[in-house]
Amino acid sequence: MKLSYDLHIHSCLSPCGDGDMTPANIAGMAALKGLDVIALTDHNSCKNCPAVDHFAREYGILFVPGMEICTMEEVHAVCLFPDLERAMKFDEYVYERLIPFPNKEEIFGRQQIYNKEDMPCGTVPNLLINGTQISFDNLWELVRSYEGVMFPAHIDKAANSLISNLGFVPPDSRFQTAEVKDIRKLSELKKANPYLEGCRIITNSDAHYLEDIQEPLFTIEVEERTVEGVIRALL
Repeated sequence: MKLSYDLHIHSCLSPCGDGDMTPANIAGMAALKGLDVIALTDHNSCKNCPAVDHFAREYGILFVPGMEICTMEEVHAVCLFPDLERAMKFDEYVYERLIPFPNKEEIFGRQQIYNKEDMPCGTVPNLLINGTQISFDNLWELVRSYEGVMFPAHIDKAANSLISNLGFVPPDSRFQTAEVKDIRKLSELKKANPYLEGCRIITNSDAHYLEDIQEPLFTIEVEERTVEGVIRALL
């Protein structure tokens, strides 16, 4: 079956995320737009995934817990997990390896954790948009050890992308899915990076504001309407 998706959304936990990006608002907007499946992918954190999962269930939307990690090369990649338990364990692993630097709210923005009543219940002290001590080379196997899947984010962007930061797609890469922000650049990207010829290409919103959450324009084909089905489709 085909599911309309947006697998790259930020909440108000990301310091660059708008304050209106609360778990209930994200799920509500996704439902309003008619999406079948969404993923929350805050910078280096999964801490708002439990709340979004709660509200997505209320709206009948399939929810995939995730994170947009920043590697030691400052490459952004989306990591998705089959359940909250594995996502939160990965969250702990990553936060221990996040380069510690206190968040300054007046400069970078607030990093708010929300509960299942859609109320703020805490903050994250260290700046989440920093790099981690996790290399891109090891990321695929690391995420797979949590039974998840990883794909490089917005590879066509001029900053914090696999191609912009490394200059090329490593030929020994393991990922089978790549995210392109502007699908019109795909032909040029494939010509310069033959590895992408064998990849599934997806497009997500990378939304930091409610109105930017993706319309149901793109679909992913899955064997079953489950989180595991989405993970398998991206492998």
